[in-house]
Amino acid sequence: MIVQHLIVDEYGAFLGKHSERLIVSKGEEKLVQAPLIHLESVVIAGQGVSLSADAVRECTERGIPIYFVSGTGTAYASLYSAGLTGTIATRRAQLEAFNTTRGLSLVLGFGLGKLQNQSNLLKYMAKYRKETNPALYRELRLCANEVLDHWIEMEQIRHYPEYQDGTLTVADLRHELMGIEGRAAQKYWQAVKQVLPEKYQFPGRKGRGATDPINAALNYAYGILYGQVERALVLAGLDPFAGFLHVDRPGKPSLTLDFIEEFRPVVVDRTIFGLANKNVAFEFDEHNLLTRETRRMLAEKIHERLESEVVFEHKRYPIRAVIQMQARHVATFLRGERSAYEPLTLDW
Repeated sequence: MIVQHLIVDEYGAFLGKHSERLIVSKGEEKLVQAPLIHLESVVIAGQGVSLSADAVRECTERGIPIYFVSGTGTAYASLYSAGLTGTIATRRAQLEAFNTTRGLSLVLGFGLGKLQNQSNLLKYMAKYRKETNPALYRELRLCANEVLDHWIEMEQIRHYPEYQDGTLTVADLRHELMGIEGRAAQKYWQAVKQVLPEKYQFPGRKGRGATDPINAALNYAYGILYGQVERALVLAGLDPFAGFLHVDRPGKPSLTLDFIEEFRPVVVDRTIFGLANKNVAFEFDEHNLLTRETRRMLAEKIHERLESEVVFEHKRYPIRAVIQMQARHVATFLRGERSAYEPLTLDW
């Protein structure tokens, strides 16, 4: 059995290594065996899970990251090989860019990619309703164009005289940028609310602590994507904790939170909205958390989406590979080896 992304989420499970495979067991029962030759990541997604030092060492030596994700989708820890953090030239350039227009340019790339993908996803959902629900079709198209209005608003920053002469930084415009993204998000989620079946009772976008099915599913799926994005940054030699738009504070992976934005609509939003429109049940347990079965289903769907191919730089690649390529583009842009950072945008 080929297992590329091993998910360990059963209470009392133990992750160990035997010969050339990882083995998940509970008591005397072997639950899963994953040959190391095919393994790309391990996700610890449940409480009461333990793992051996041998398993950790084997994974780190082979470049297999181990992610720890809470029941609500919060990625609270990651294990990588210590050798991956040794790329000094890229990190120096990353830190220096914070106080230059180069850092601001990167943030604009992330933000413009996010807004373009949000608008395009609304148009994608609208086209399937043109005949069946013309009124909703028109409303979705209107909302998509309103999100694009905020894209134009953000794009105009590149024409500011201070941007042109290289004296403008992220710190100068943080509140303005957050305001633009916030107004666009309001239009986007208002439109999404009209598309989702009423049975889900979607109240609008809510982050941590959300107890409705759609937001709980989104939050958990974002946690899975978060691990992939962070891994791509680390492999590109970047520091995931030294971001630009998101404010630095201890333990906050600011660059991961910046970089993930252009991929949220592409990977997670489209997947969750698609499941909802097929009336898939996002079930909760007695603690008002998504059940283990629901979390496993969501993780599998996100990994399937990451393996789907899209057109990028005139060729077709799995989205997972594009995320890694984009992380490398961030690194080369920060080092001055690339003139601009261009986000991934999909037309669908």
